[in-house]
Amino acid sequence: VRILLPAGREVTAQPGWVLGASDPVAPADLGAADTRAARALHRAMATRSELVRHRGTSLAALLSPEEAATHARLRLAPLADSPALVETLRSWLSLHGSWDRTAAAMDVHRNTVRQRIGRCAALLDEDLDDADVRMELWFALRWL
Repeated sequence: VRILLPAGREVTAQPGWVLGASDPVAPADLGAADTRAARALHRAMATRSELVRHRGTSLAALLSPEEAATHARLRLAPLADSPALVETLRSWLSLHGSWDRTAAAMDVHRNTVRQRIGRCAALLDEDLDDADVRMELWFALRWL
């Protein structure tokens, strides 16, 4: 069942129903809104919620928090036994790959940062010079 509501009308939970709602859109964007509502409905069913609203247009909105956390655990599993590697990777990515700034932020020598990041690359079997890899790891670290 698809329901279109007039602008300004708020979607509310209904006893006995599971609802997924998109953000308000113009008539030309109804197809995209339907896709977003379907994702919200999927999250509502997965979380056993009466109502889930579309959370926005960020990358994080494409997955439920549970799915994102599962992805993060799997993606970063090779680093799970080393909190120092995880925190070094997080700091290094947040500082755009700067060895010196990461070393200063973590109060370690820059060679320690280089060794840890090299170890991360080896354990993850990834090229950390690849922007796509960095983006994916940053996303995973956000949900870890």
